[in-house]
Amino acid sequence: MSDAAWRIVEDDLSGAAIRALLEVHFAGMLANSPAGSCHFLDFDGLRSDGVTFWSIHRGDDLAGCGALKMLGGGQGEIKSMRTAEGFLRQGVAARMLDHIIAEARRRGLERLSLETGSGAAFEPAIALYRRYGFEDCEPFADYRPDPFSRFMTRAL
Repeated sequence: MSDAAWRIVEDDLSGAAIRALLEVHFAGMLANSPAGSCHFLDFDGLRSDGVTFWSIHRGDDLAGCGALKMLGGGQGEIKSMRTAEGFLRQGVAARMLDHIIAEARRRGLERLSLETGSGAAFEPAIALYRRYGFEDCEPFADYRPDPFSRFMTRAL
């Protein structure tokens, strides 16, 4: 399907499909890391000031989501990247990451960082971030060292 068939929209999280995808995301994080090591934003967190949340669609179908959290000091954080099960390995995450990086640059950010899990379930995401130039880093913002977390960053 052509790139024109894909669309990314700012999402207010009111739709049943996006809420269901985020419930899967929350459950997946909790299934692969101890609760105290899960740093996902819940629905209220994703609607808070300084966070912009997008959904990506192919035609009428929800394919995934992602968010950008403004940290201040020219820095932003990628949050809530998730691909819907039926769209795995179809470039959804790469499209969303392209969008978030472009938006971060448009906003004048100098650095983009993220926290993800450190277990095997997170390896596909880590590989994607590495392809985009993200490198391991120390904890940033309010994060603390945690064996279940991996911190990554890149200059824009």
